[in-house]
Amino acid sequence: MAHSKKSRKVGQIGIPKSKERGGRKPSTAPKRTKPTKGKPAGSRHSVAQETSQHVNKVRKDPKIGSKKPIELRPTPKPDVKVKIRKFATPAAELAALEADERLHTLLERIDNNETLTADEQEFVTSTMARHAVLCDLLGIKDEEEPSPESDKKAVEDDPLAALDAININDFR
Repeated sequence: MAHSKKSRKVGQIGIPKSKERGGRKPSTAPKRTKPTKGKPAGSRHSVAQETSQHVNKVRKDPKIGSKKPIELRPTPKPDVKVKIRKFATPAAELAALEADERLHTLLERIDNNETLTADEQEFVTSTMARHAVLCDLLGIKDEEEPSPESDKKAVEDDPLAALDAININDFR
C-alpha cells in the first residue's frame, strides 16, 4: 500500500451557515467622517471656486490687507480746557467757591506743609484771589486774629483779664 501524506486541511465540518439565516449584511450608509479643523494647507495659493452668486464681484487678493492708514507716532492729546462757570450773582459764585472739594483738599495739604505742583499752586492762588474779590464785592471781611493793640485795650477795660495774661515762667 502506498503511503499518503497527512495534511492539515480539514474539510467542512458541519453545515455551512446560509446568508439568509442572519449573517452580517454590509451597511449601505457611508462611514462617519471626523470634522476637519482649520483651513486646508495652501489655501492662500489655491484658486477660489467661483459660484454663480459671486460672478459679478471682483476677487480680492487675500495677500493684500487693509488700506486703512496706521499712525506711526502717537498724536498729542488736546489740552483739556476748564469750563468757566457763569453765575447769576456774586453770592452764588462765592458759595460755589467755598463748596469746591478740590480747593478744600489743596488747602488741607498746604496746612499740613505738603508741597503742591505748579498747576495746583496756580489753581489755589487764582481761586483765593477770586474769593477775595468776591468778598470785597459783597462787603464780607475776613475774621482776622486780634492784634496785640486790641489786647491792650481789652486789658484796660477789664482788670481781671490781665490775670490770665500773666505768664508764670516770667517770675522764675
